[in-house]
Amino acid sequence: MRCLIVDDNDHFLQAARGLLEREGITVVGVSSTSAEAMERFGECRPDVTLIDVQLGEECGFELARRLAGQRAEGPSNVILISAYSESDFSDLIAQSTALAFLSKSDLSAEAIHAILRRADHKGV
Repeated sequence: MRCLIVDDNDHFLQAARGLLEREGITVVGVSSTSAEAMERFGECRPDVTLIDVQLGEECGFELARRLAGQRAEGPSNVILISAYSESDFSDLIAQSTALAFLSKSDLSAEAIHAILRRADHKGV
């Protein structure tokens, strides 16, 4: 599985990349801004994109919406991530184009695979 990680925290990007690669996910790119993410998304063609809800001054929800329009061959498979609780963003998550929300503390290859399996069963 090919993964793009978008987060404005360099320490988290390095930690997440290391964790996911140790668990068998190929991290094809990392980005710290929406502009970088849009560029990397087109270049890397990830199977899944992890987007931090709060990208500094930018909005992860908006980036998820923009990426949904970029993928001609199907859904963009975006998973929103945050150090904050899902309940802090529940209304925005429900309205977003993302497949799901995943707390950064729960990040793992297993959690990502489970989200993608649920999406496949729902026909997303």
